[in-house]
Amino acid sequence: MARGIPLRCDYTSDDLRALARSTDDGKQTRRLLALSLIYGGCSRSRAGRHANVSLQAVRDWVLRFNAEGPDGLIDRKSPGTPPRLNAGQRVALVRVVEEGPTPHLDGVVRWRLCDLVSWVGDEFGISLDQSTLSRTLRDMGYRKLTARPRHHAQDPEAMSAFKKTSRPEWRKSGTASHRGRP
Repeated sequence: MARGIPLRCDYTSDDLRALARSTDDGKQTRRLLALSLIYGGCSRSRAGRHANVSLQAVRDWVLRFNAEGPDGLIDRKSPGTPPRLNAGQRVALVRVVEEGPTPHLDGVVRWRLCDLVSWVGDEFGISLDQSTLSRTLRDMGYRKLTARPRHHAQDPEAMSAFKKTSRPEWRKSGTASHRGRP
């Protein structure tokens, strides 16, 4: 049977129990207590059963603890997937968005997401979803702005005649309202 990775020598079982009592992070506490069992002479299998994890998880904790100490046992935020477009490609995308399309070359008079997705695919050979490109553009500070629609036969005089110009009933009467206002 292979021998386990040794724990670092600058801590003891009592040190880890004291750290477990002082931390507010429940997962870190569980990991510290499992490692304190190993320091106390228990097998790693028993420490894994005590923490309700596999032997592989205990091995990962030992590696993180040896590398970073007790702070290595705190959960970190996942870095997520790397962006599909690198910095140079983002600069090119900004340039294309700022310049706008050339109607006789691009076949459109304004950029839509589907047009930009096909441009990115043609230019860089990267397949993106429209929502991914929208999120990327939004992260770069761009927003979708469109003019409010207006009917071509809109009549301003008819609009002003349609608006309500009468005062509400509670303002017409000179008496106190039901809410106690004069």
